Amino acid sequence: MTAAGSVERRTRTLEFGIYRDGDNNLDDVQARVLNQALETSAADRRVEFTVEDTTKREGFGPPDGALRTFTYVLRDGTMSGRMDVSAPHDMASRANLARFVALTLDQAQRSHATQTWIDLVDHGAGDGGGLEADAYRGVMREDDMAAAIADGVALHAAAHTEDAGRRVDGVVANQCLMATLGFASALSHAGVRYLAASPETMLAPGVPSGVAADIERHPNDPAAMAKAVVDRVMTTEYGSAAHPFGPAAAFDVLDLDAEKIGHMESGVAALNAALGSAAQDRSARAIVREDARAIDGMVRFPHSAGMPWHADRPALALYDTLAHDGRLGAAVRSAAQNAVAGVRALVLAHDESDGFAPFGGSDYSDAVGPTVHFPVTPRQVDAWAPAISETDNAFYRRVGGAALAGVLA
Repeated sequence: MTAAGSVERRTRTLEFGIYRDGDNNLDDVQARVLNQALETSAADRRVEFTVEDTTKREGFGPPDGALRTFTYVLRDGTMSGRMDVSAPHDMASRANLARFVALTLDQAQRSHATQTWIDLVDHGAGDGGGLEADAYRGVMREDDMAAAIADGVALHAAAHTEDAGRRVDGVVANQCLMATLGFASALSHAGVRYLAASPETMLAPGVPSGVAADIERHPNDPAAMAKAVVDRVMTTEYGSAAHPFGPAAAFDVLDLDAEKIGHMESGVAALNAALGSAAQDRSARAIVREDARAIDGMVRFPHSAGMPWHADRPALALYDTLAHDGRLGAAVRSAAQNAVAGVRALVLAHDESDGFAPFGGSDYSDAVGPTVHFPVTPRQVDAWAPAISETDNAFYRRVGGAALAGVLA
Protein backbone atom coordinates (compact mmCIF):
# COMPACT_ATOMS: atom_id res chain seq x y z
CA MET A 1 0.00 0.00 0.00
CA THR A 2 2.82 2.42 0.79
CA ALA A 3 4.58 1.73 -2.48
CA ALA A 4 1.36 2.10 -4.47
CA GLY A 5 0.66 5.41 -2.76
CA SER A 6 4.11 6.69 -3.64
CA VAL A 7 3.69 5.81 -7.32
CA GLU A 8 0.30 7.50 -7.38
CA ARG A 9 1.72 10.66 -5.85
CA ARG A 10 4.32 10.88 -8.58
CA THR A 11 1.54 11.10 -11.16
CA ARG A 12 0.04 14.31 -9.74
CA THR A 13 0.13 17.16 -12.22
CA LEU A 14 -1.56 19.93 -10.28
CA GLU A 15 -1.74 21.04 -6.66
CA PHE A 16 -4.72 23.38 -6.39
CA GLY A 17 -4.97 25.38 -3.18
CA ILE A 18 -8.45 26.61 -2.23
CA TYR A 19 -8.33 29.53 0.21
CA ARG A 20 -12.00 29.93 1.09
CA ASP A 21 -13.06 32.77 3.35
CA GLY A 22 -16.54 32.10 4.73
CA ASP A 23 -16.22 34.78 7.38
CA ASN A 24 -18.93 36.86 5.70
CA ASN A 25 -22.30 36.56 3.93
CA LEU A 26 -20.95 34.20 1.24
CA ASP A 27 -20.23 31.33 3.62
CA ASP A 28 -23.04 28.97 2.64
CA VAL A 29 -23.39 29.78 -1.04
CA GLN A 30 -19.70 29.60 -1.93
CA ALA A 31 -19.19 26.33 -0.05
CA ARG A 32 -20.34 24.52 -3.18
CA VAL A 33 -16.84 24.93 -4.63
CA LEU A 34 -15.62 22.39 -2.07
CA ASN A 35 -18.09 19.75 -3.28
CA GLN A 36 -16.94 20.53 -6.81
CA ALA A 37 -13.34 20.02 -5.72
CA LEU A 38 -14.17 16.65 -4.21
CA GLU A 39 -15.91 15.58 -7.43
CA THR A 40 -13.03 16.87 -9.56
CA SER A 41 -10.45 14.97 -7.52
CA ALA A 42 -12.46 11.78 -8.05
CA ALA A 43 -12.76 12.29 -11.79
CA ASP A 44 -9.17 13.44 -12.35
CA ARG A 45 -6.66 11.78 -10.07
CA ARG A 46 -3.86 13.97 -11.32
CA VAL A 47 -5.40 16.88 -9.39
CA GLU A 48 -5.01 17.31 -5.64
CA PHE A 49 -6.61 20.06 -3.55
CA THR A 50 -5.19 21.68 -0.44
CA VAL A 51 -8.02 23.46 1.36
CA GLU A 52 -8.27 26.11 4.03
CA ASP A 53 -11.93 26.80 4.80
CA THR A 54 -13.02 29.30 7.43
CA THR A 55 -16.71 28.66 8.04
CA LYS A 56 -19.55 28.38 10.50
CA ARG A 57 -22.06 26.75 8.15
CA GLU A 58 -24.41 24.17 9.58
CA GLY A 59 -23.62 20.49 9.14
CA PHE A 60 -19.88 21.06 8.98
CA GLY A 61 -17.81 20.64 12.09
CA PRO A 62 -19.15 20.91 15.64
CA PRO A 63 -22.86 21.75 15.88
CA ASP A 64 -22.43 24.97 17.90
CA GLY A 65 -22.32 27.21 14.82
CA ALA A 66 -19.04 28.83 15.85
CA LEU A 67 -16.62 30.14 13.23
CA ARG A 68 -13.65 27.81 12.77
CA THR A 69 -10.94 27.10 10.22
CA PHE A 70 -10.65 23.65 8.67
CA THR A 71 -7.51 22.61 6.79
CA TYR A 72 -7.29 19.38 4.81
CA VAL A 73 -6.34 17.70 1.52
CA LEU A 74 -8.70 16.25 -1.09
CA ARG A 75 -7.41 13.58 -3.44
CA ASP A 76 -8.97 10.68 -5.34
CA GLY A 77 -12.49 11.69 -4.34
CA THR A 78 -11.91 11.65 -0.60
CA MET A 79 -10.40 13.59 2.26
CA SER A 80 -6.86 12.36 2.71
CA GLY A 81 -5.26 12.14 6.12
CA ARG A 82 -6.15 14.35 9.04
CA MET A 83 -8.37 17.44 9.12
CA ASP A 84 -6.93 20.24 11.25
CA VAL A 85 -9.56 22.26 13.11
CA SER A 86 -8.56 25.52 14.75
CA ALA A 87 -9.84 28.86 15.93
CA PRO A 88 -10.83 31.03 12.98
CA HIS A 89 -7.94 32.38 10.97
CA ASP A 90 -7.89 35.98 9.84
CA MET A 91 -8.41 35.35 6.13
CA ALA A 92 -7.67 39.02 5.36
CA SER A 93 -4.19 38.70 6.89
CA ARG A 94 -1.19 38.74 4.58
CA ALA A 95 0.68 36.46 6.97
CA ASN A 96 -2.16 33.94 7.03
CA LEU A 97 -2.42 33.77 3.25
CA ALA A 98 1.37 33.43 3.03
CA ARG A 99 1.26 30.51 5.45
CA PHE A 100 -1.43 28.81 3.33
CA VAL A 101 0.57 29.34 0.13
CA ALA A 102 3.59 27.73 1.80
CA LEU A 103 1.42 24.84 2.99
CA THR A 104 0.10 24.30 -0.54
CA LEU A 105 3.62 24.35 -1.98
CA ASP A 106 4.76 21.89 0.69
CA GLN A 107 1.94 19.59 -0.36
CA ALA A 108 2.81 20.09 -4.02
CA GLN A 109 6.34 18.92 -3.28
CA ARG A 110 5.04 15.84 -1.46
CA SER A 111 2.69 14.98 -4.32
CA HIS A 112 5.33 15.71 -6.98
CA ALA A 113 2.99 18.16 -8.67
CA THR A 114 4.36 19.94 -11.70
CA GLN A 115 2.12 23.01 -11.24
CA THR A 116 0.65 24.86 -8.27
CA TRP A 117 -2.33 27.22 -8.45
CA ILE A 118 -4.10 29.17 -5.72
CA ASP A 119 -7.87 29.78 -5.78
CA LEU A 120 -8.98 32.82 -3.75
CA VAL A 121 -12.65 32.31 -2.87
CA ASP A 122 -14.39 35.32 -1.33
CA HIS A 123 -15.52 38.87 -2.00
CA GLY A 124 -13.44 40.96 -4.39
CA ALA A 125 -13.18 44.71 -4.87
CA GLY A 126 -11.05 45.10 -7.97
CA ASP A 127 -8.03 47.29 -7.32
CA GLY A 128 -9.54 47.80 -3.86
CA GLY A 129 -8.48 44.25 -2.92
CA GLY A 130 -10.57 41.43 -1.48
CA LEU A 131 -10.76 38.65 1.10
CA GLU A 132 -13.23 40.22 3.52
CA ALA A 133 -12.93 38.85 7.05
CA ASP A 134 -15.89 40.18 9.03
CA ALA A 135 -14.74 38.88 12.42
CA TYR A 136 -11.47 40.76 11.99
CA ARG A 137 -13.02 43.73 10.17
CA GLY A 138 -10.46 43.55 7.41
CA VAL A 139 -10.11 43.52 3.62
CA MET A 140 -6.75 42.67 2.08
CA ARG A 141 -5.21 45.13 -0.40
CA GLU A 142 -4.44 43.70 -3.83
CA ASP A 143 -0.73 44.40 -3.36
CA ASP A 144 -0.84 42.46 -0.08
CA MET A 145 -2.56 39.50 -1.72
CA ALA A 146 0.22 39.35 -4.29
CA ALA A 147 2.92 39.93 -1.66
CA ALA A 148 1.46 37.13 0.47
CA ILE A 149 1.95 34.75 -2.43
CA ALA A 150 5.57 35.84 -2.78
CA ASP A 151 5.99 35.49 0.99
CA GLY A 152 4.58 31.96 0.87
CA VAL A 153 6.94 30.97 -1.93
CA ALA A 154 9.85 32.30 0.15
CA LEU A 155 8.67 30.41 3.25
CA HIS A 156 8.53 27.15 1.30
CA ALA A 157 11.94 27.73 -0.27
CA ALA A 158 13.53 28.49 3.11
CA ALA A 159 12.11 25.33 4.67
CA HIS A 160 12.80 23.12 1.64
CA THR A 161 15.96 24.32 -0.04
CA GLU A 162 15.95 21.21 -2.25
CA ASP A 163 12.68 22.47 -3.76
CA ALA A 164 13.43 26.20 -3.79
CA GLY A 165 12.49 26.59 -7.45
CA ARG A 166 8.83 25.78 -6.89
CA ARG A 167 6.46 28.71 -7.39
CA VAL A 168 2.78 29.56 -7.68
CA ASP A 169 2.05 29.23 -11.38
CA GLY A 170 -1.42 30.73 -11.43
CA VAL A 171 -4.16 32.38 -9.41
CA VAL A 172 -7.89 31.88 -9.84
CA ALA A 173 -9.76 34.84 -8.40
CA ASN A 174 -13.18 33.49 -7.49
CA GLN A 175 -13.94 37.06 -6.48
CA CYS A 176 -15.69 40.01 -8.06
CA LEU A 177 -13.93 42.50 -10.33
CA MET A 178 -10.39 41.09 -10.06
CA ALA A 179 -9.42 41.03 -13.76
CA THR A 180 -7.66 44.39 -13.51
CA LEU A 181 -4.36 45.67 -14.83
CA GLY A 182 -3.44 46.52 -11.25
CA PHE A 183 -3.93 43.01 -9.87
CA ALA A 184 -2.28 41.45 -12.93
CA SER A 185 0.73 43.69 -12.40
CA ALA A 186 0.97 42.91 -8.68
CA LEU A 187 0.78 39.16 -9.23
CA SER A 188 3.36 39.26 -12.00
CA HIS A 189 5.80 41.12 -9.77
CA ALA A 190 5.19 38.37 -7.19
CA GLY A 191 6.27 35.73 -9.72
CA VAL A 192 2.82 34.41 -10.73
CA ARG A 193 2.41 33.57 -14.42
CA TYR A 194 -1.38 33.38 -14.95
CA LEU A 195 -4.53 35.03 -13.61
CA ALA A 196 -8.04 33.70 -14.21
CA ALA A 197 -10.63 36.28 -13.18
CA SER A 198 -13.68 38.30 -14.14
CA PRO A 199 -13.61 42.05 -14.75
CA GLU A 200 -17.15 42.33 -13.36
CA THR A 201 -19.10 41.36 -10.25
CA MET A 202 -19.54 37.57 -10.08
CA LEU A 203 -22.47 35.51 -8.86
CA ALA A 204 -21.76 32.92 -6.17
CA PRO A 205 -20.77 30.10 -6.04
CA GLY A 206 -18.64 31.60 -8.80
CA VAL A 207 -15.76 29.89 -10.59
CA PRO A 208 -16.35 26.11 -10.58
CA SER A 209 -13.52 24.10 -9.06
CA GLY A 210 -13.58 21.93 -12.17
CA VAL A 211 -11.28 24.50 -13.79
CA ALA A 212 -8.52 22.62 -11.97
CA ALA A 213 -9.04 19.72 -14.37
CA ASP A 214 -8.77 22.08 -17.35
CA ILE A 215 -5.49 23.43 -16.00
CA GLU A 216 -4.16 19.92 -15.33
CA ARG A 217 -4.98 18.68 -18.86
CA HIS A 218 -2.98 21.38 -20.62
CA PRO A 219 0.28 21.75 -18.68
CA ASN A 220 2.30 22.73 -21.75
CA ASP A 221 -0.30 24.60 -23.79
CA PRO A 222 -1.28 27.88 -22.11
CA ALA A 223 -3.66 28.90 -24.91
CA ALA A 224 -5.60 25.62 -24.72
CA MET A 225 -5.63 25.79 -20.92
CA ALA A 226 -6.94 29.33 -20.94
CA LYS A 227 -9.67 28.57 -23.46
CA ALA A 228 -10.81 25.52 -21.50
CA VAL A 229 -10.97 27.50 -18.25
CA VAL A 230 -12.93 30.35 -19.80
CA ASP A 231 -15.30 27.95 -21.58
CA ARG A 232 -16.04 26.09 -18.36
CA VAL A 233 -16.76 29.27 -16.41
CA MET A 234 -18.94 30.81 -19.11
CA THR A 235 -20.97 27.63 -19.74
CA THR A 236 -21.51 26.73 -16.07
CA GLU A 237 -25.06 27.20 -14.82
CA TYR A 238 -26.30 27.48 -11.26
CA GLY A 239 -29.80 28.06 -9.96
CA SER A 240 -32.73 25.94 -11.13
CA ALA A 241 -33.84 24.62 -14.50
CA ALA A 242 -36.49 27.32 -14.58
CA HIS A 243 -34.14 30.09 -13.45
CA PRO A 244 -30.55 29.25 -14.36
CA PHE A 245 -27.73 31.75 -14.08
CA GLY A 246 -24.07 31.80 -14.93
CA PRO A 247 -21.31 32.87 -12.55
CA ALA A 248 -19.82 35.59 -14.74
CA ALA A 249 -20.84 38.19 -17.32
CA ALA A 250 -17.25 38.11 -18.64
CA PHE A 251 -14.16 36.09 -17.83
CA ASP A 252 -10.49 36.18 -18.79
CA VAL A 253 -7.27 34.26 -18.42
CA LEU A 254 -4.28 36.60 -18.49
CA ASP A 255 -0.62 35.90 -19.21
CA LEU A 256 1.46 37.64 -16.55
CA ASP A 257 4.84 37.07 -18.18
CA ALA A 258 7.18 39.65 -16.66
CA GLU A 259 8.30 41.05 -20.02
CA LYS A 260 4.71 41.42 -21.22
CA ILE A 261 3.66 43.09 -17.97
CA GLY A 262 6.63 45.46 -18.21
CA HIS A 263 5.66 46.41 -21.75
CA MET A 264 2.06 46.97 -20.67
CA GLU A 265 3.12 49.13 -17.72
CA SER A 266 5.42 51.31 -19.80
CA GLY A 267 2.72 51.70 -22.47
CA VAL A 268 0.05 52.72 -19.96
CA ALA A 269 2.44 55.10 -18.20
CA ALA A 270 3.36 56.75 -21.52
CA LEU A 271 -0.30 57.11 -22.47
CA ASN A 272 -1.21 58.59 -19.10
CA ALA A 273 1.61 61.10 -19.44
CA ALA A 274 0.51 62.03 -22.96
CA LEU A 275 -3.10 62.39 -21.84
CA GLY A 276 -2.10 64.49 -18.85
CA SER A 277 -0.13 66.82 -21.07
CA ALA A 278 -2.86 67.10 -23.71
CA ALA A 279 -5.59 67.60 -21.13
CA GLN A 280 -4.03 70.83 -19.96
CA ASP A 281 -6.02 72.22 -22.88
CA ARG A 282 -9.70 72.55 -21.97
CA SER A 283 -11.05 71.25 -25.28
CA ALA A 284 -8.74 68.22 -25.30
CA ARG A 285 -9.67 67.51 -21.70
CA ALA A 286 -13.36 67.49 -22.66
CA ILE A 287 -12.67 65.07 -25.53
CA VAL A 288 -10.80 62.62 -23.29
CA ARG A 289 -13.60 62.71 -20.73
CA GLU A 290 -16.15 62.12 -23.49
CA ASP A 291 -14.22 59.12 -24.82
CA ALA A 292 -13.91 57.66 -21.32
CA ARG A 293 -17.60 58.12 -20.56
CA ALA A 294 -18.43 56.28 -23.78
CA ILE A 295 -16.89 53.15 -22.23
CA ASP A 296 -19.05 52.02 -19.33
CA GLY A 297 -17.24 50.95 -16.20
CA MET A 298 -18.14 47.89 -14.18
CA VAL A 299 -21.11 47.20 -11.85
CA ARG A 300 -23.35 47.50 -14.90
CA PHE A 301 -26.46 46.40 -13.07
CA PRO A 302 -29.52 48.15 -11.65
CA HIS A 303 -29.26 50.05 -8.35
CA SER A 304 -25.46 50.35 -8.44
CA ALA A 305 -25.21 54.14 -8.57
CA GLY A 306 -23.65 54.46 -5.11
CA MET A 307 -20.98 51.82 -5.66
CA PRO A 308 -17.35 52.24 -6.70
CA TRP A 309 -15.98 50.55 -9.85
CA HIS A 310 -17.88 52.72 -12.35
CA ALA A 311 -14.45 54.02 -13.38
CA ASP A 312 -13.08 50.49 -13.89
CA ARG A 313 -13.32 50.55 -17.67
CA PRO A 314 -12.29 47.76 -20.08
CA ALA A 315 -8.77 48.87 -20.91
CA LEU A 316 -8.76 47.64 -24.50
CA ALA A 317 -12.03 49.36 -25.35
CA LEU A 318 -10.96 52.59 -23.67
CA TYR A 319 -7.49 52.76 -25.19
CA ASP A 320 -8.77 51.77 -28.65
CA THR A 321 -11.34 54.59 -28.49
CA LEU A 322 -8.62 57.09 -27.67
CA ALA A 323 -6.37 55.69 -30.41
CA HIS A 324 -9.03 56.23 -33.08
CA ASP A 325 -10.28 59.65 -32.02
CA GLY A 326 -9.02 62.01 -34.72
CA ARG A 327 -9.77 65.01 -32.54
CA LEU A 328 -6.83 64.08 -30.32
CA GLY A 329 -3.23 64.82 -31.18
CA ALA A 330 -0.92 62.32 -32.86
CA ALA A 331 1.15 61.81 -29.70
CA VAL A 332 -1.90 60.71 -27.71
CA ARG A 333 -3.20 58.45 -30.46
CA SER A 334 0.17 56.79 -30.95
CA ALA A 335 0.58 56.24 -27.19
CA ALA A 336 -2.93 54.77 -27.04
CA GLN A 337 -2.12 52.34 -29.85
CA ASN A 338 0.96 51.17 -27.94
CA ALA A 339 -1.11 50.74 -24.78
CA VAL A 340 -3.65 48.66 -26.72
CA ALA A 341 -0.86 46.38 -27.95
CA GLY A 342 0.56 45.98 -24.45
CA VAL A 343 -2.78 45.05 -22.90
CA ARG A 344 -3.84 42.78 -25.76
CA ALA A 345 -0.67 40.71 -25.38
CA LEU A 346 -1.80 39.73 -21.87
CA VAL A 347 -5.13 38.21 -22.91
CA LEU A 348 -4.81 34.45 -23.45
CA ALA A 349 -8.55 33.78 -23.58
CA HIS A 350 -11.76 35.69 -22.94
CA ASP A 351 -15.52 35.48 -23.32
CA GLU A 352 -18.28 37.99 -22.72
CA SER A 353 -22.07 38.04 -22.56
CA ASP A 354 -23.89 40.50 -24.81
CA GLY A 355 -26.95 40.34 -22.58
CA PHE A 356 -26.33 39.08 -19.05
CA ALA A 357 -29.81 38.35 -17.72
CA PRO A 358 -29.02 38.51 -13.97
CA PHE A 359 -27.80 42.08 -14.50
CA GLY A 360 -30.86 43.27 -16.40
CA GLY A 361 -29.52 42.16 -19.78
CA SER A 362 -26.43 44.37 -19.56
CA ASP A 363 -24.09 44.14 -22.54
CA TYR A 364 -20.46 43.14 -21.88
CA SER A 365 -19.37 42.63 -25.47
CA ASP A 366 -16.77 45.41 -25.04
CA ALA A 367 -15.43 43.99 -21.76
CA VAL A 368 -12.60 42.03 -23.37
CA GLY A 369 -9.63 41.58 -21.08
CA PRO A 370 -8.76 43.47 -17.90
CA THR A 371 -10.09 46.78 -16.66
CA VAL A 372 -8.16 49.91 -15.76
CA HIS A 373 -9.16 52.44 -13.12
CA PHE A 374 -9.76 55.62 -15.16
CA PRO A 375 -11.80 58.20 -13.21
CA VAL A 376 -13.14 61.36 -14.84
CA THR A 377 -15.03 62.82 -11.85
CA PRO A 378 -13.86 63.43 -8.27
CA ARG A 379 -16.27 60.81 -6.90
CA GLN A 380 -14.93 58.15 -9.24
CA VAL A 381 -11.38 58.50 -7.93
CA ASP A 382 -11.89 56.57 -4.69
CA ALA A 383 -15.56 56.42 -3.71
CA TRP A 384 -15.15 54.17 -0.66
CA ALA A 385 -11.74 55.24 0.58
CA PRO A 386 -10.15 54.75 3.02
CA ALA A 387 -11.94 51.48 3.83
CA ILE A 388 -11.49 50.26 0.25
CA SER A 389 -9.09 52.22 -1.95
CA GLU A 390 -8.69 51.65 -5.69
CA THR A 391 -5.73 54.02 -5.89
CA ASP A 392 -3.58 52.72 -3.03
CA ASN A 393 -1.58 50.26 -5.10
CA ALA A 394 1.80 50.09 -6.79
CA PHE A 395 0.43 49.91 -10.34
CA TYR A 396 -1.60 53.12 -10.01
CA ARG A 397 1.49 54.90 -8.75
CA ARG A 398 3.79 53.27 -11.33
CA VAL A 399 1.73 54.45 -14.32
CA GLY A 400 1.02 57.94 -13.02
CA GLY A 401 -2.65 57.36 -12.30
CA ALA A 402 -2.92 60.04 -9.63
CA ALA A 403 -1.36 62.73 -11.81
CA LEU A 404 -3.79 61.96 -14.65
CA ALA A 405 -6.79 61.89 -12.31
CA GLY A 406 -5.69 65.26 -10.98
CA VAL A 407 -6.18 66.69 -14.48
CA LEU A 408 -9.21 64.72 -15.70
CA ALA A 409 -11.21 64.33 -12.50
